[in-house]
Amino acid sequence: MPAPPAPTAEEWKLASTYTLKNSKRYRYTWAQQVRSMMGTAVEGPQQGMVRLHIEIAPDGRLAKADVLWSTSETAEKLALQAIRSLPPLPPTPTGKPLVFDKTIAFMPYETGWPPVYKYDCIPDPPSFHNRFAQNGAATRATPREPAEGDASGTDCSPDDTADSIEAEEKDMQRQFKEWGAGRLNGVE
Repeated sequence: MPAPPAPTAEEWKLASTYTLKNSKRYRYTWAQQVRSMMGTAVEGPQQGMVRLHIEIAPDGRLAKADVLWSTSETAEKLALQAIRSLPPLPPTPTGKPLVFDKTIAFMPYETGWPPVYKYDCIPDPPSFHNRFAQNGAATRATPREPAEGDASGTDCSPDDTADSIEAEEKDMQRQFKEWGAGRLNGVE
């Protein structure tokens, strides 16, 4: 499978202003850039996946890249080589360091799709906290405060979270496959 195309200047422009969900669009665009620089994937022992821990400085420079695990030495080597030769990137959307983990697949077949952004304006549900778990004593529940970059307290324009046709199509295919579209009461 040939390497996917590198993100366009327009995609990077969108990514560099998208602050929702830990700069989700920037993280996806960064991984797309790295995968495009890794080259053509051929079936065989060199194919595989690499999980990386990435830290990007506010000015867009790579501050740190650690390999958490990989399934192929070739894929790991190509990913690190691509990361070292990345072109200058735009500043992070929040103006703060961006820290995330990312898996990059170097496979000869399709291994993913663009993320869906349409639900990013919806605030995350509060995380579960067992009020009895702290030293066996009950604690009062405190109301959840919106995290930085959370859209719950801001106006979120639908244009900010617009999805591509491809992302919508892949999401629907995934749902049909997962939930068995066409089944009715367990009968196909």
